[in-house]
Amino acid sequence: MSLKYWSEKLTIKKLKSWLSSYKLSDDKPNTIAVIMAGNLPLVGFHDLLCVLIAGQKLAIKFSNNDDVLMRFMIKYLIFKNVNFKDYIIINDSIIKNFDKVIATGSNNTSRYFDFYFRNKPSIIRKNRFSAAVLSGKESKIELEKLSNDIFTFFGLGCRNVSKIYFPINYNFDVFFKSMYKWKNIIYNHKYVSNYNYNRTINLMAKNAFLENGFLILKESKENHSPISVLLYEYYKNIKDLRKKIELTEKDLQCIVSSNFYKNEVKFGETQNPKLSDYADNIDTIDFLLIK
Repeated sequence: MSLKYWSEKLTIKKLKSWLSSYKLSDDKPNTIAVIMAGNLPLVGFHDLLCVLIAGQKLAIKFSNNDDVLMRFMIKYLIFKNVNFKDYIIINDSIIKNFDKVIATGSNNTSRYFDFYFRNKPSIIRKNRFSAAVLSGKESKIELEKLSNDIFTFFGLGCRNVSKIYFPINYNFDVFFKSMYKWKNIIYNHKYVSNYNYNRTINLMAKNAFLENGFLILKESKENHSPISVLLYEYYKNIKDLRKKIELTEKDLQCIVSSNFYKNEVKFGETQNPKLSDYADNIDTIDFLLIK
């Protein structure tokens, strides 16, 4: 799925359209340290693309969970254009010589990044979550598209919906029926281990929850859900809900809805960002071009 996504994005037309608003230069390149996450396949490829297409040198540190496809993509780039060999440095230990840094990790590791890179221009990314707001009037097709936003990549990405806001008296039967296309996810041994674990924990704690055999729905004010669990809250008033969501914006990556929120994402589109949809809404190209 990740390779299919990039095959659709890496076209001359889309690359030129994306870069048309920037003023790229032929100045001596900086060396950009990029410390990548590993929660999804090729999750760090957008950073790699930004650095190279801005004419900068890349000093890269892979996550152990996502180095196979990344190494393959780099080998392929060098195969197509040998000049990339002088612009890409792979580091298996600490990156030492660099001008700027882009580092992605958890809220915990971000504190170490903030300290370690305190003297360098940096983009430090932390945990983010995505949410959906339902009105109860969604079509079956819209809800089935939402299931892709929830289950794609097993829900491991910050663009995966982990929290849903339902109107009072919402019909959960309709929701669960629309999730059914993903029923076979339960046959993945790691996913089912998470499902069984979270189900057992909630049963032992006597927490109320809903389930359909492969997804647990739990009412909670938290935003980040474990694998196989989808959190939800009820809302009574749209205006109050907008204010509530605005308070979480610093932790929010995507909001899936229909004519509810600024910069909302359409149902089924969370894993299909444009090249200009930057993580944490920080323009990576602008950051790279600043002297």
